[in-house]
This record gives sequence, structure tokens and C-alpha cells, in this order.
Amino acid sequence: MTDDEWLEAFQSGWQMLADLSFSDLVLWKPLTEDGDIFRCEAQVRPVTGPTALEEDIVGELIEYETDHQVTVAFMTHEIAETSDNALSAGIPVDVWAIPVLRHDRPVAVIERHTNQMGMRATGALEENYLEAAEILTQMLMRGEFPIVPPSDKALAPRVADGVLRVQPDGTISYASPNAITGYRRLGAIGDIEGERFRDLTRHLRQGVESVGQTVNADIDGRLSLEFDVEAQGASMRFVVLPLWLEFTTAGMLVLCRDTTDLRRRDRMLVTKDATIREIHHRVKNNLQTVAALLRMQSRRLKSEEGKEALRDAMRRVSSIALVHETLSYSLVEEVPFDDVCDKILATVGDLAASDGTVRAVRRGSFGVIPAEMATSLSMVVTELCQNAVEHGLDSSSGLVEVCPQRRDGSLTLEIIDGGNGLPEGFKLGNQTSLGLSIISTLIHDLNGTLELKNREDTQGTVARIVLPVP
Repeated sequence: MTDDEWLEAFQSGWQMLADLSFSDLVLWKPLTEDGDIFRCEAQVRPVTGPTALEEDIVGELIEYETDHQVTVAFMTHEIAETSDNALSAGIPVDVWAIPVLRHDRPVAVIERHTNQMGMRATGALEENYLEAAEILTQMLMRGEFPIVPPSDKALAPRVADGVLRVQPDGTISYASPNAITGYRRLGAIGDIEGERFRDLTRHLRQGVESVGQTVNADIDGRLSLEFDVEAQGASMRFVVLPLWLEFTTAGMLVLCRDTTDLRRRDRMLVTKDATIREIHHRVKNNLQTVAALLRMQSRRLKSEEGKEALRDAMRRVSSIALVHETLSYSLVEEVPFDDVCDKILATVGDLAASDGTVRAVRRGSFGVIPAEMATSLSMVVTELCQNAVEHGLDSSSGLVEVCPQRRDGSLTLEIIDGGNGLPEGFKLGNQTSLGLSIISTLIHDLNGTLELKNREDTQGTVARIVLPVP
């Protein structure tokens, strides 16, 4: 891992150090090898106490200030402190500059600003937080700050959610009020403090399926570990962080968060998504049944006009079914319309061409279309391709091109054939064709425009549609 990657990983977890120390943290990175110039790369404020830095100082520089605590810490490899309760904007603030060493060389300096005016009254919580912060600060100096494995940030516990301090022998020496409440919801009885963390947690997870795979081996604190425990309808997420003195273990810091409500909400959303997908699946099946019934009915008719009308109806129903089929596999109410269009084009030639072979191709991408537009758009594509085959190509061999283009919140769609072109004097709106009536109505409902014209470069017809698409 490079120095920059390490610093980036540190920033993903430095909120914990800010909360435990009740301090603002500022990351200063040297711009020169000799440490003459530093730039502020990032800062974070504590959730557990008042900020000491009202202004955002990211991007500010420290240049050629040999007596600045950041420069002193970088050069001496030791923590540099300001005088106690130095004033900053009228507020007494303690400032520590902590050098970050990797492979015995400094790569950055972390400044810790503590607002003394708003410091909480000292109690068990404050003492344990500050003790853990001191150990983490020493680990930070040695480049050993525990890097938490990647996790779901929405569920990741923070200091304010719950803290356990576990001694090297595995005994819980301190549990914050939120941590105690969480354990109570899991079914713990009696005092949490004084219990062995490993035994207590294992006891609570008896018969529970949702547990990290390495808990049995690693719950003793040798490694950073993240796992969930569910019991009695409650859920807790744990992050176990090993604490190290220079040559020996200092036990563990355990962050825990009651995720019961979040898990319940997630399950409700999953159930809702599954229900919606099942509805789309059933609608698709019902529409396919209707199309099959229309096909059966058409075979019993002797009138060619009646058979053709039922085939048109079957084709329209099938195009709507394709949209619901796509939605039945999606977690969002949006349709990747290229897949729908390709399925429509695969059936256009088979249903329409009575003599010869029609090839229908898509050139370009529709992108993602809102579900409320997708059904209408599928019918428009079906009808226009059908018209191109039946009237443009006279149901004989030829090529139909569907050319979509997305730009600036609109969809432009051109359907092009190489057929006979429009008859002389053609004017859109004067026709009695059911297909064109359906197309015009659907496009009007979508606040779009439709234009039919002959191709300028060669023989054939172009149907051009412009639709606003969010």
C-alpha cells in the first residue's frame, strides 16, 4: 500500500479518533521532502463535542514556519503541543501535532484541536474515550492505526452508537449506555461490565444464523473484525479494533450499533421490491395468455380481414408484455429499453412479412426509460415498424432501421425503411388507419412530436419522433 493509499484509508476511519478525543482533526501533507511546506488535505469535526475550528481550512498552506507545531512534529518525529488552553478566536483550544510515521519516516502530520470551553464533565465515559484515543494516537504515530475492513457505510457503527472497552484478558471494563441498551435488546441479563466479551457475544448468538464467518477464530481481538448478531428480533453490528501499545496488546475497542430498525426497514423494502416484481411477472403472464387466445381465435376465422385485425391486437399485447417482463427482473422502476426494442424487432419481420425476408436492426441506444413511458414507447416502436414493413416494403424483403439518440433531456427516434415512400399528397392526420391513430395518441400523451416524410438520399420513408425524457 502506498503512502497516499494508506492516508486515504486512514481518513475513512478517522471520525472514530475525532469522536473519542472530542477533537477536530486536520491532515497536513508535506509538499516538499524537507517539510518546508504543508497543505491541509482534509479535516473532520467531532460528533461527541463542540468544534474548535469554525472555518474550513482545507487547502490552506503552512510555508517556511520552522516554529509551527506541524513543522516541529514532522522534523522531530515527536508530538508537538501548544501551550495549555491557547486562545483561538477567543476560545481556549489545546492543539497537538502528531507525526504519522511509516517505515520510520514521516508521511503526514495530524493536528488535533480540542475545544476546552465545551469539554464535558469528566466521568467514566470521558475517561475511557480519552484513554482509547491516547492509545490510537500512539498507534497512529507508528503507522498502526487500525484499518477497518470495508463495510456498508449505512450500517457502520460510530462512537456515539456504542462503545465497549475490552481488556487484554477479554473482560469488558467499560460499556457505554448505548452499548448496554443494545445488549439488553439482544437478551443480555445482568451487568455487561465484568463479563468476558467473547463468551457473552457467543452466548447471545446461539442459534443465530447471521454471523460473520470468522467470529469463532478472531473474536479474541487479534484482528480487526466486523460481524452482526441477531437475536430476539433485535440486531447489532460490531466492529472489533485491536489496541496495541508499543510492545504489547492493550486489549480491544469495540464499536457497536443497534441496527434493528434499519434491518427491519431493509426487509420491508426487499419484500416490497419482490412484490412489485411478482406483479409485473403476473401481468406479463396474463398478457401472454391474452395474446395466445387471440392467436387461437384468429385461426378459427375465415375472414382474412378479421385474422389480420386479431394479429395486430396480438402484436400490441405482446409488446406491452415485453415491458412487464423486463420490469419483473428489475429493482427500479426504469427500463433498459434497448433490450425491449431488440425483442420487438426480432418479431416484426416474422409477424409482418408475407413474402420475403425483413431485417429489422437498432442503431444507437435508448438508454434507460421510465417505466411509465416504456409501455407507450414499446407500442409506438411496434406500430411504426409494422407500418414500415406492411406499407413501406409491401410485406416483402427489405431493411428497417430503428435509430434512437438521447441528448439534453430528449429522445429522438427515427424509424427508416427503404421501401416505396409516402404517396403523393400524404398529410399526417388525414388517415383512418388504426395504427397511425394509436401512434398519434400515444405520442401526444408523452408530450412528443411525430413527423413522417420521404427520405432525401434515396427511396424510402422516415418516421421521426422527439420525446422529452427525464
